[in-house]
Amino acid sequence: MDTPTSSSLATRRAPRAAAASGWFGSALEYYDFFIYAQAAALVFPSIFFPKGNPTVAIVASLATFGVGYVARPIGAFVLGHWGDRHGRKNVLILCMLMMGLSTFLVALLPTYSSVGVLAPALLVVLRLIQGFAVGGEISGASTMIGEHAPPGRRGFYASFALQGVQAGQILAAAVFLPLAAILPKDAFEAWGWRIPFLLSVVVVIAGYVIRRRVDETPVFQQEKAHDATPKAPIVLAVRENGSDMLRVVCMALMNVVPVATTVFGATYATSKAYGVGMSTTTLLWISVAGNAVAVALIPFVGSLSDRIGRRPCIVVGALSSGALSYAYLWAISEGDTVLTFILAMLMWGMVYQGYNAVFPSFYQELFPARTRVTGFAVSQNLGTAITAFLPTLYAVVAPPGANVPLIVGSFTFGCAVIAAIAALSARETYRLRTEDLGVRTAEPLPREEYDRLRTTVSA
Repeated sequence: MDTPTSSSLATRRAPRAAAASGWFGSALEYYDFFIYAQAAALVFPSIFFPKGNPTVAIVASLATFGVGYVARPIGAFVLGHWGDRHGRKNVLILCMLMMGLSTFLVALLPTYSSVGVLAPALLVVLRLIQGFAVGGEISGASTMIGEHAPPGRRGFYASFALQGVQAGQILAAAVFLPLAAILPKDAFEAWGWRIPFLLSVVVVIAGYVIRRRVDETPVFQQEKAHDATPKAPIVLAVRENGSDMLRVVCMALMNVVPVATTVFGATYATSKAYGVGMSTTTLLWISVAGNAVAVALIPFVGSLSDRIGRRPCIVVGALSSGALSYAYLWAISEGDTVLTFILAMLMWGMVYQGYNAVFPSFYQELFPARTRVTGFAVSQNLGTAITAFLPTLYAVVAPPGANVPLIVGSFTFGCAVIAAIAALSARETYRLRTEDLGVRTAEPLPREEYDRLRTTVSA
């Protein structure tokens, strides 16, 4: 039997173990997801599509990137159901296995010159599987961490799921960097791009081992013990928290900022069609540096949201990063590498984290335990799916010769305004007890008691 000391020690270690699992799992899974984004912007237009019209190839390649986001709401529905019915831990392991296998198979695909239209068709199928798998990742990982977190620290601990996502993007860009810099262009397009996809085998093994070692959350165990897990979580979530799901859909439109930076921004800067002429290596370094700044900043912003609330962080982060998109895209149009780098760090690496570091805690806190993964996953992925095809739309409404910074910047800022309004319309959640989350009549802890609990936990 545990002594009081060992029991207390285990209690303190559980949030850290959950956070570490969420961090590593998200990093590894999003490495898989984002190496596709890098390849779609930098390589796929020339190897998976006809070369006669470069603009059409760009549009088609970015569309295959967007297809992955279309599958995310479907994956969120299925995997969210699984997470609310069978446990947070089980759904995260399933996500990892599906993502790793589909990513590995991308490395084995033939090119358009070899098999014609079959090449992009197979690419779309595998991207759909990727999107399906990632649909349950952030909601499952964030919920796993948040339900293990001590009082007054949910924002800090849940932010590690997003820190892992940013780290996964660093890995994705960092793997492409030496390959793009060292290999001749012909060799990179022939076989070099396949190496990051082949490495997903390592991702699957590492992620499986890490996630198998984490205990299921006490919240879900209690739901299971009382036979309170719903048979149809999505029906219950829509009926009881439909307005909150709509709010999350609108806030998730903030995915428009990384889309403008890493997907369309990279295409705009490097594509021959737009004629800006920045190098692939430069854009990869911007991605690495921006994510490195984000990794360093995210836990601090998550902790800040535990002190001042979720809504102020999200509103300021959304409006500031949305407004800065005009300047960032203008810097690209001028071919100013230094200014592009500085603005990317400010817009995406720093102020965007006001939203990015906080949504993992805020979204889950809007839903009760019995529908938490489903409500979070479905609504967040519907919002991101809307933004997924924006790069394709941008390529159509802002073609070479158009005022790209004004057109694309206006789309980005418009989405940011919608997200800020949605956040302001939601109830504040940071001082609610974990057991009261999703309960509309629940009263937040008095400020003095909340601060005392935070101090006790920190000590």
